[in-house]
Amino acid sequence: MSTPLLEAIDLQVHFPVGGGGLGRSGKVVRAVDGVSFRVERGKTLGLVGESGSGKSTIGLSILGLERPTGGRVLLDGAELDFSRAGLRELRTKATMVFQDPNASLNPRRSVGASVREPLEIHGLHRGREARKARVGELLDLVGLSTRFEDRYPHELSGGQRQRVGIARALACEPELIILDEPVSALDVSVQSQIMNLLKRLQAELGLTYLFIAHDLAVVEYMSHEVLVMYVGKIMERASRDSLYRSPRHPYTKALLSAIPSAEPGGQERERMLIEGEIPSPISPPSGCRFRTRCPWAVAECAEVDPPLAAMDTSDAVACIRADEIAAGAPPNEAPTPPPIPSSEARDELS
Repeated sequence: MSTPLLEAIDLQVHFPVGGGGLGRSGKVVRAVDGVSFRVERGKTLGLVGESGSGKSTIGLSILGLERPTGGRVLLDGAELDFSRAGLRELRTKATMVFQDPNASLNPRRSVGASVREPLEIHGLHRGREARKARVGELLDLVGLSTRFEDRYPHELSGGQRQRVGIARALACEPELIILDEPVSALDVSVQSQIMNLLKRLQAELGLTYLFIAHDLAVVEYMSHEVLVMYVGKIMERASRDSLYRSPRHPYTKALLSAIPSAEPGGQERERMLIEGEIPSPISPPSGCRFRTRCPWAVAECAEVDPPLAAMDTSDAVACIRADEIAAGAPPNEAPTPPPIPSSEARDELS
């Protein structure tokens, strides 16, 4: 097997809580709690889950914007060095496109200055004319012209601002780009344009993406493989086609059941509602973290923290009942609510 471009091994990111910000309470937020995955060169790994599942923290930790508490991160086979010099080198190999294109651009800097900044920091394309030519190339690459160089973010649409963010991310010719909800702040019509742009750039430049999103329809379009996260852990790992055709984990089933059919008259998935709120990562449930909301949960689920185990393919799922569920085991019967008393019965009770 070839060396993946990006590999995380038992990655952990914990944050201390309370005690005046010094963590004296002894409690920690287990934002990412032992996550392992690989991203093959030139491919896109989709990372999905509800808000608070730890998706964005993984992206930030890979770039050293949040320091990992434990585990290892390897880029092209070499373990990442989060020293000052190591981070400087990392910034030329891996970059990020953020969710809000307006917040990620300095309102006081022109488009040209924003795209040129990484070149100046890392000493690339030395000379005024060389850098000006490189900025023009980058703007052209993302579908903008050099006439945008002197404009400021407030003069651009949301889609144009995100194109500038992508151009800036490409400035140092990275191999890996982490895309953190890159289209969620955009209109639907613009979303498709940006996604098609990202796919074209991947094909032309051989880029590798870690695509973080909560919209499973977007992830299906962009990804080759998908990880489903819940409260800091991976619930399921599968190829895109396998996951969307036959999800194995109850949480994945619930997420996919909420996607409406794109075809008129198309067959809808059976709806599966998840009751309750996502647990706190400070004190997650014992055993399986999804058990408090899972329709298939049994007593053993409170005792066993299921590992991410391979199924009959290269896919993997963290569920002790995965085989039963795949074979068609029905969900547990919900308790029957007590009958509502009739008006005559209420009168007698009063």
